[in-house]
Amino acid sequence: MNPVAFSIFGLDIRWYGIFISAGIIIGILVSIWTTKINRVNFDKMTDALLISLPFGIIGARLYYVLFNWGYYSKNLWQIIDIRQGGLAIHGGLILGVLSALIYMKINGMDFLKYLDAAAPSISIAQSIGRWGNFFNQEAHGGEVSKAFISIFPEFIQKGMYIEGMYYHPTFLYESIWNLINFIILIFITKIYNKQKGIIFAYYIAIYSFGRLLIEGLRTDSLMIGPLRIAQVISLVFLSASIYFIRFKIKNKSSE
Repeated sequence: MNPVAFSIFGLDIRWYGIFISAGIIIGILVSIWTTKINRVNFDKMTDALLISLPFGIIGARLYYVLFNWGYYSKNLWQIIDIRQGGLAIHGGLILGVLSALIYMKINGMDFLKYLDAAAPSISIAQSIGRWGNFFNQEAHGGEVSKAFISIFPEFIQKGMYIEGMYYHPTFLYESIWNLINFIILIFITKIYNKQKGIIFAYYIAIYSFGRLLIEGLRTDSLMIGPLRIAQVISLVFLSASIYFIRFKIKNKSSE
């Protein structure tokens, strides 16, 4: 599997970057519709994106580096090299959302309504971006049999054949899960667009539930002691989002 798509003047353009960029572009296009449904300004949404996106990438990288500090402390120059992967979505969400919150508060924007408009875009961007992991042959699970991997298309089989063994295509599981999440969010956007924050909460809940399960299959999980960090964070996010959804629905029914 060649992670390099093509080269320009000696500079390798990797599939990882192409899929990350494609996910962002598709997400922006989706937000044209979601901003209308949620009655927020698309231009202001784009301005917030231009602020939060770089912070999100920085957060995703810092999160990954922090929990791999044993390696990066000896290879400091590689901290800024993200072409071969090494972006953790939880770190990206935390710093990206935080930077958006600060920007929107300064500019008097309704933070929760803009989060709702952004939720489907984030999910579809994640679904597309996961394919960058495929070309880097990363974010896969444990070893599987030839019989098991045979249920997948041939190009998936070839991509998951690494150093003489086949592996769980967990990148694919998460890509599909994020796509399902996106479809659900598009559907409920028409239902809950007047209840601020609930669409984003559904995004967090659905994504966290899937990540909690899929992470258990992966071999490259970031760890803190015996615990997989992504599962711990997913459990916290899942609990918080369910509480928020129940709170919003209960308040709505009592109005």
